[in-house]
Amino acid sequence: MWTASHYPGSIVEPGVNKSVFFDQETNTQRIRSSCRAQILRPNWRSGLSRTERFYQIDQLLAVRKVVSRQDLLNALEVSWATLKRDLAYMRDRLNAPIEFDKEAGGYRFGAPSVGSKYELPGLWFNADETYALLTTHQLLCDLEPGLLAPHVAPLLSRLETIVGRDELNFAQVANRIRLGWIGKRRKNPAQFSAVSRAVLERQQVQVRHYSREHDTRSDRTLSPQRMIFYRNNWYLEAWCHERKALRRFSVDALESVELLTAKAKEVTGKQLDAAFATAYGIYGGAGVKKASLRFSVAATRWVADEEWHPDQVGSMDPEGQYVLEVPFAETTELLMDILRHGHHVEVLGPPELRRAVVDAIKQMKSLYPDQSADLG
Repeated sequence: MWTASHYPGSIVEPGVNKSVFFDQETNTQRIRSSCRAQILRPNWRSGLSRTERFYQIDQLLAVRKVVSRQDLLNALEVSWATLKRDLAYMRDRLNAPIEFDKEAGGYRFGAPSVGSKYELPGLWFNADETYALLTTHQLLCDLEPGLLAPHVAPLLSRLETIVGRDELNFAQVANRIRLGWIGKRRKNPAQFSAVSRAVLERQQVQVRHYSREHDTRSDRTLSPQRMIFYRNNWYLEAWCHERKALRRFSVDALESVELLTAKAKEVTGKQLDAAFATAYGIYGGAGVKKASLRFSVAATRWVADEEWHPDQVGSMDPEGQYVLEVPFAETTELLMDILRHGHHVEVLGPPELRRAVVDAIKQMKSLYPDQSADLG
């Protein structure tokens, strides 16, 4: 079970178990039992979020049974007005059976209230953690709209209820955090959903694949292995039962996807990496060679901080130019990345890659015959 140790602002003494279990029922029982035998002293930090205060109020009442108003104020380091709002929120919104016992001179848990069962939520985050969670969710929504919405909606709803809009403006995250897209290809959301489901549930799929390179279509049975988000587009790595080999497919090129009952053939991650991750870019394959590229001083300021491949090797020459070495098996994508740097990069080797660059430049020149004198 996932735990989060060292919960911020814990009142337990040093050495006492402070793990917060992300299970609602176990959360309450285990934390209370681990603290019951301890003599607790207020040790709260100031500036706690309201969510953290709810948790601490619950823990104090559970362990001490009766807690005076002053003890609560000292422990939480808040004003009486803030404490009253917190107690009212816990009673009205969380159905907490908190009552003031005049004879005992403090607050305690009374009989369970009528209606929904009182329970603190299983997930606890401080303000920074909640912002991080919401930001990640927004990025994923931008990455693939609808991918996680049905699954995380209950969690977001719970966060909104517990934390409250007055502390975190959820809409602000969507307005302030955005991803920019260039070259993102359109695809059918239903096909994407079917592919992702097949990957996770380990099912074979029957697909119709459109090859843009050859302008042809083919029907294939695939055993999906994993999905890769690369340069603003999704790719499926799968075992192709027709080719009897591993293949990588652009998800937007799958015109139809049908889930089959047959279980997917399993391929190890090591085998997938050997087939796809050793060479440059989206193009895998055997016969890996090493490209050596030298960038101008101006381009070096950017490229020296970039990762082109996990196994790249970079160095500075005496003139302050960055020399980058990357493995590649197919020139297509590497050639495009070289050309986008124009005259700021020179291919030092291998010879076939230099020739590919020269050929590409010649073909580009042929598109501008009226400028042939200027181009030389």
